Amino acid sequence: MTGNEGALGGEPEGTDSLRAFGAVLKAFRKRAQLTQDELAARVRYSVQTIASVEQGRRLPPADLVERAEEVLDAFGALRAAARHAVRRPGIASWFREWAKLEEEAVSLCTYECRVIPGLLQTEAYARAVTLNVPPPPSAEEVRERVTTRLERQQLLRRERPVAFSFIIEQALLERRTGGVEVTRELIGHLLEVAELWNVELQLMPLQQPCHAGHDGPMQLLETPDHQWLGYTEGQKTGQLLLDRRDVSVLLQRYARMRSQALTPEDSVSLLRRMRGEP
Repeated sequence: MTGNEGALGGEPEGTDSLRAFGAVLKAFRKRAQLTQDELAARVRYSVQTIASVEQGRRLPPADLVERAEEVLDAFGALRAAARHAVRRPGIASWFREWAKLEEEAVSLCTYECRVIPGLLQTEAYARAVTLNVPPPPSAEEVRERVTTRLERQQLLRRERPVAFSFIIEQALLERRTGGVEVTRELIGHLLEVAELWNVELQLMPLQQPCHAGHDGPMQLLETPDHQWLGYTEGQKTGQLLLDRRDVSVLLQRYARMRSQALTPEDSVSLLRRMRGEP
């Protein structure tokens, strides 16, 4: 997310930017005549983490970058390299191509029936989703996935605005993933996002006899040259749809669901009632 960045437990892969950062870190470590063990002790991370970062297999945590910058006297080079390595890690491999397209999109439409879309999640909710799906992730993997998911939310307030439409099932909130307080915070966050002028948020009510979304979640994206693309996701897989006929089917289904879901105004009213407001 949902295009949830492999929200259901996706394992990020190495990328060119990660490998580049690892090479820079290794070069500065050798310049300082430190072994991996010695650097690990000075930056207060495990040797395994240092090795994984140098090999381009792991996102460098922000505090590791800062500590290594100081220990290795890297004159800002590690910070600069890290800025290019933070967007793709934490995102499952099958979602990365769509994530790149998102950054240039002029319109994004999302329907979700499994989990709140990543662009709308709170930190607590994202953490609960990550921890709930086996296999159990390490603490660092949780941090990477949650951080990356929250970073993507900058799209909501991008200087060159994206027009967003979200349709989410009311049942996702009734499930209370993470507990009552996590859900209450999430509802408050959704209400805040719904106030953004470029966001349209609709809830699909628990009872809706006519529902065009039975085939599952979907995303639609309009490119700067006004071409529409589609994306669907399952367990450990995602599919980018480019064929106009396939995308047309998703557009038809999404349009039907917009008419079947509660209006944005009624959705806000329902969210407030769910939070306990009169």
